[in-house]
Amino acid sequence: MDKAPSALTAIHRMVERCRADDHPARVARLPSGWVVMGERQVFAGYCLLLPDPVVAHLNLLEQTARTQFLADMARVGDAVLAATGALRINYALFGNAEPALHAHVFPRRADEAPGIRTAQPWALDWQAATQFSPAVHGELQRRIASHLK
Repeated sequence: MDKAPSALTAIHRMVERCRADDHPARVARLPSGWVVMGERQVFAGYCLLLPDPVVAHLNLLEQTARTQFLADMARVGDAVLAATGALRINYALFGNAEPALHAHVFPRRADEAPGIRTAQPWALDWQAATQFSPAVHGELQRRIASHLK
């Protein structure tokens, strides 16, 4: 079975930009891939872990690489938790819209409005969420990166 999706995805393009040091949302390089801030900060501190090299889904990784990716995902969660003061971290791996492995890491806070507190992130209005900006999110981006060192 082919280890990469047949078409380039947004995940491929983000990884290429990270490799070229041309992605303003890039946070850090970890053993399994790249940490980037989410394009829409539906929750402040929302990050993604992108594998490098890109594969279609988790089950295509051999055991050592799979274990590393999942450990790195938890490490990103630890860093986001520490940097944001969140109550907990939500993790998600889907790959349906973008058919390439990537992990979503969402900080969840105790002060979320009642209608949001129990909602999964895709139930929220992503278009209304603040777009990532180094000017707005740069300090948080640096704090997350610092916790990943």
